[in-house]
Amino acid sequence: MRRRDGNPARTAWLVVAGLVVFMLALAGCGGGSDDTTGGSSSEELQKVGKGEGEVSLISWAGYVEPEWSKPFEQKTGCKVNNKEAGTSDEMVELMKTGQYDGVSASGNASARLVAADLVAPVNVDLVPNYETVFADLKDQPYNTFDGVNYGIPHGRGANLLMWNSNGVKPAPKSWAVTMDPKEAAKYKGKISQYDDPMSIAEAAVYLKTHEPDLGIENPYALDEEQFNAAVKLLEEQQPYVGEYWSEAAKQISGFANEDNVVGTTWQYQYFALKEEGAPVAASPASQGFLPEEGATGWSDTWMLAKDAKHPNCMYEWMNWIIEPKVNAEVAEYFGEAPAQELACKETANKNFCAEYHAEEPEFWERVYYWETPLADCGTGDGECMDYNDWVKAWTTIKG
Repeated sequence: MRRRDGNPARTAWLVVAGLVVFMLALAGCGGGSDDTTGGSSSEELQKVGKGEGEVSLISWAGYVEPEWSKPFEQKTGCKVNNKEAGTSDEMVELMKTGQYDGVSASGNASARLVAADLVAPVNVDLVPNYETVFADLKDQPYNTFDGVNYGIPHGRGANLLMWNSNGVKPAPKSWAVTMDPKEAAKYKGKISQYDDPMSIAEAAVYLKTHEPDLGIENPYALDEEQFNAAVKLLEEQQPYVGEYWSEAAKQISGFANEDNVVGTTWQYQYFALKEEGAPVAASPASQGFLPEEGATGWSDTWMLAKDAKHPNCMYEWMNWIIEPKVNAEVAEYFGEAPAQELACKETANKNFCAEYHAEEPEFWERVYYWETPLADCGTGDGECMDYNDWVKAWTTIKG
């Protein structure tokens, strides 16, 4: 399967300020329904019935390509209508229209969708390929709420530390190279920082190790003191940032031209630059390919709209997209680790799963997958800064 050219799959951009305050008020899961036709899907289906003839999706660019959507249509009779979204915020707003059956939500959207009662529980027993999804992707806080599954894992990736091996010496082992103002000053104007409020979590991961007195446990559940410390760190970093990137193609160009020499990246950019012969290195192998503090990352989940008009076709899609060969194709095209453990036998590049650490649970144990920051800290009994606070702070940080 060819790799994508041009803009990358994930083109997250500035999130919209002024979002409403998110309250996590998860509804309990009632008993199952035998209804397999359209209409309300607020309760789990108990069996997949005849397809409705089409399915309407919201996805990251690169997740729903003709190479696998056309065979799906031929197999199921469900025509695929897909709307690509550039940000998690856009996905949430699109789901509010009620026009879509499902969405490939990242962890910084999934809790919002559940809280807004826009998605339904998913009966994983109706998705046969779910059985062989990697165990450490199941029952996670971004896809399971109050013990109820709200989606099917699709794929995952880590936000790595990348640097120009000619211009950054010695090879960094820590996020200090971009987060410690004294270290960052050495590369003034050449630091490449991801342009998203989730970068606040990156600062929190750094502080978790270097300022343990703050008591940070979950980088997405920060009280006011912890949050202010992370924001202050990023404000101190700001004068040294040359680029807040949102498009992988732009970051690739910046590193290739050596306009940037160090910063946060995805595995996609790293391997693209290596293929071009650029002198880049990423997240030390001696440390399990992650900086000593660990890293943030994403794990995407296919979620079912609460009032999906085509729930049977949506269930067919969720099973299809994690079929081993299909999941392998999507992962290689997009540039992320597959969710399906059997996909590693189907990749065109036989080293792909090793390169993306797909079969290394110890690697992913050190990755803090994106979650939606909630006022109750996600536990129901805390006092944390919510996503609105993160959005406002990020706008201020960049100046």
